[in-house]
Amino acid sequence: MELKVCVGSACHLKGSSDVVKTFQNLIQKAKLEEEVQLKGSFCMGHCDDPDVTVEFNNKIYSTTPDKAGQFFNDTVLPFLSKKVKK
Repeated sequence: MELKVCVGSACHLKGSSDVVKTFQNLIQKAKLEEEVQLKGSFCMGHCDDPDVTVEFNNKIYSTTPDKAGQFFNDTVLPFLSKKVKK
């Protein structure tokens, strides 16, 4: 499963590098390196959004550095739990 974070100039200014670091730490902590591929992506076309653009499971989301952990726990982990149960 891919988790993409926009690292284009607009998202970079909004803190995308901190979002990436948070996701890296959470993926390692949960030992999900084999299930989640964290990738950077240049402009994802949502520069007007107020937060950092993230793509997961072919859906576009936005988050902030402060809310990246909550996003991971509320969106990524539950999806992976459902996938494992199938």
